[in-house]
Amino acid sequence: MPNKIIFCGDPHGCFANVISAVHKYRPEAVILLGDYNLEMPLENYLQTIIGTTKIYWIPGNHDFDSVSEYEYLFYSALSYNNINLKVIEINGLRIAGLGGIFKESIWMSGSLPKWIDKKHWLKYKPRDVNKIPLHLDNAIWYHEFEKMKKNIRADILVTHEAPSCHRHGKKAIEDLAQAIGAKKIFHGHHHYYYQDTINGIAVTCAPIGGAVNLEGELLLKR
Repeated sequence: MPNKIIFCGDPHGCFANVISAVHKYRPEAVILLGDYNLEMPLENYLQTIIGTTKIYWIPGNHDFDSVSEYEYLFYSALSYNNINLKVIEINGLRIAGLGGIFKESIWMSGSLPKWIDKKHWLKYKPRDVNKIPLHLDNAIWYHEFEKMKKNIRADILVTHEAPSCHRHGKKAIEDLAQAIGAKKIFHGHHHYYYQDTINGIAVTCAPIGGAVNLEGELLLKR
């Protein structure tokens, strides 16, 4: 059944449609595609559906805008439901997650990476920096991306970034989907709903504050 899993586009602080979709369609799981703009821990927004459905998420670029937004997500009661760089199985489907965005200063799709890995960046960091700063922590890092390509197999890829069928998308996203065997991509970030196909992979963008199902059908929009 297509509504067994629901994919939700960037809430940007408004989770009303996530909650409405769960109450209306009773999915086995919802997957949030990034950019939450949290002013309190994530579970506070979703309290009425915790226990009704499984809740998974990937980070977007705006989830690193401030220390508080970062901590409300990554240190929330739902922190272990982060599927970035991981695979989960829901209703017999393997779903892989890739959060964050491409950044020119780290690695841009279609070019060579600036850094071998995070340890390489830290080796040449400014003297007063002892960890990856938030504005770079939201980047897609080449070494993590390549490890995912080699070690993961999945039916569906969920990302914040778009593949190249979107005018601002990146080819590396569909390359990753092909490498892991995914036949569908669901992404957020660009705020408007569309469906497309690239290299035989079905692509759906969940709109801002909206929800789509496994078939890419629009269930709710803001």
